[in-house]
Amino acid sequence: MTITATAPPKPGKEDGTVKYAGVGSLELEAGGFLPDVVLAYETWGQLNEDASNAVLVQHALTGSTHVARGATDEEGWWEQLVGPGATIDTNRFFVISINIVGGCYGSTGPSSEAPDGRPWGSRFPLITLRDSTVAEARLADALGIKAWHAVLGGSMGGARALEWAVTFPERVQRCAVISVGAYSTAEQIAFAQSQTLAIRQDPNFNNGDYYGGPTPEAGLALARRIAHITYRSSLELDFRFGREAQHQETPLAAPVLGERGRYQVESYLDHQGTKLVRRFDANSYIAITEALMSHDISRGRGTLQEALATATAEFFVAAVDSDRLYFPAQSLELAQNLPGNVPVHVIEAPIGHDGFLTEIGQLSAQLREAFFA
Repeated sequence: MTITATAPPKPGKEDGTVKYAGVGSLELEAGGFLPDVVLAYETWGQLNEDASNAVLVQHALTGSTHVARGATDEEGWWEQLVGPGATIDTNRFFVISINIVGGCYGSTGPSSEAPDGRPWGSRFPLITLRDSTVAEARLADALGIKAWHAVLGGSMGGARALEWAVTFPERVQRCAVISVGAYSTAEQIAFAQSQTLAIRQDPNFNNGDYYGGPTPEAGLALARRIAHITYRSSLELDFRFGREAQHQETPLAAPVLGERGRYQVESYLDHQGTKLVRRFDANSYIAITEALMSHDISRGRGTLQEALATATAEFFVAAVDSDRLYFPAQSLELAQNLPGNVPVHVIEAPIGHDGFLTEIGQLSAQLREAFFA
């Protein structure tokens, strides 16, 4: 197995820029195989001499590795937590974010070139969060990181953080799991399957082999609409849009069904679908969504309590009070089954699940005190 990675990058010009590392081949949990896996990642700050200041920040489902600003002024998705002088102070800590295997932001995924020179497409194997964790551990090895000062993330990023703490307990000193439970529930799998089916039923999907031809944009946009409804709360949608029509459109004035105008909330969902289509690959959406479906920290490890008992990290668990995708009760169940007395911190936000992104600053003081003082 050949692992290639540059020495830990220096802060400044390389902060917040994408880098790549080959981590060798992967024998996958479901029985598949990937040769010559590449991981894309971004870093901020400088790794200290004994590599004790490394922090891994895991992205959510369609998130990128761009957690915070760096060499460019492009805004990151957790600016409230990461940066010079922030909760995770990049003047003190070396922060890294890694694109999950199966993604489309530089890591090996369905759109990547297979050994025969063609995109993987329909041949891309089923991956799990555990598979991605194994690949990430190899990158950490290549960078000289034997143990993380902390691993943290929200939503799927929180599930990835938890998988790290249980798969490699000796390598995770602190773990923050935000807005996700110990496993994907039947309801969460049902929402996810509806999204992947929307893509697969697009006439342009071609069983995943659409590269070089028309892409399944309509299916991907529909998948995003379904997902986004679960990311926002009923209260927020009512407050922002109510039953109002979109500008001059008239939802209740049309001679035939196909000519009616839209409600504002419909226009909003259309916008969300269009935005994702511009930046994401449909096959990657399926691959990563199915990886999240696989999330079950106790799979093959006994009961939930037995599985979590192997973790030695200090834990920080948090939930969004209005979350209707990953209910706060799931965070409570996780905390109650972790070793020791782990409280559940609460983000108070009417927005719903996406509060783990927009309102993460509410946890700044608690996270600083717990992990980064």
